[in-house]
Amino acid sequence: MKKMLLFLIASVFMFGAISMAAAGEKLMVYTSMKESLIGSLRDAFVKKHPDIAFDYYSAGAGKLMAKIAAERQSGKMTVDVLWHSEVPDFYKLKQDGLLEQYVSPEAKYVESPVKDPDSYFTPARLGTLGIAYNTKKVTVPPKDWADLLDPRFKGGFGIANPALSGTSFVSVAMIVNTMGWEYLEKLARNGAIMGQGSGQVVDDTASGDLLATLAVDYITIDKIKKGAYLGFVFPQKMLVVPSPIAIMKGTENRKAAEKFIDFLLSKEGQTLIAASGTLPIRTDVAVSTDMGLVPADQAVERAMKLDYIKTMNEKEEIIKKFTSILREKN
Repeated sequence: MKKMLLFLIASVFMFGAISMAAAGEKLMVYTSMKESLIGSLRDAFVKKHPDIAFDYYSAGAGKLMAKIAAERQSGKMTVDVLWHSEVPDFYKLKQDGLLEQYVSPEAKYVESPVKDPDSYFTPARLGTLGIAYNTKKVTVPPKDWADLLDPRFKGGFGIANPALSGTSFVSVAMIVNTMGWEYLEKLARNGAIMGQGSGQVVDDTASGDLLATLAVDYITIDKIKKGAYLGFVFPQKMLVVPSPIAIMKGTENRKAAEKFIDFLLSKEGQTLIAASGTLPIRTDVAVSTDMGLVPADQAVERAMKLDYIKTMNEKEEIIKKFTSILREKN
């Protein structure tokens, strides 16, 4: 009788636990953010919302979009929230009717050179690119984009391949829009090199294979903190690439998705983003100015302008022309 009673109690407990788990919310985030950042955000979010089973898939923007395309074709979408740095992708998803509208109560604090007036996506981070240089080989740091045309950088300045790096592609498009193809042609005549991915060109600069390179903020700052022979500067005209976040159309976990976006845009969430070596979208969150970063509102004011919808339609043409110029350098 006693064994039967214990069995019944255990059964009730297990049933209750299963029911609680079943009643809890779920959330799947697809993101291109580095593991350490999305991991810290997940931990902090789950601490605030222990009832939400949070999972994420981290990969480059291209792989994320290919995965979403495959899921659409299969008729079974796994992703609830998408967060990466290729802004044109979000305009395309919006155009195709694949995003849900959502206005977070935290959205009013967002500082960004890009905002969707229809609220289908919201910038959640401001990625910046500056000039990383080898501190052993470059005694006078470049201060402006024109400095890279100086003979002392001949054959030693790198730009990541825009066909491999979405951030590099947007940066090239911004440079062309601001300074024209003529500037890139001058860089090419000074021996500029097209490298591989965004991380590789920074590694090549740290090793001395390159004198300087177009560099992503958090990649460079992380290497400087680890002792790399790198300096990092931002010219007055800045490359500022927002990382939008959006809720996918038809998600069954809409409420959980909204809670995550609210958390990500909150002061707490943005403080974690700032700690990763990149810019928050809020001005009430401090940034690591000792590494060259500037507050979000200053970055937005100094940001190079870009028509993302026009750029989205010209992507192949821009990559083809850039590659042609760099490969035909003198």
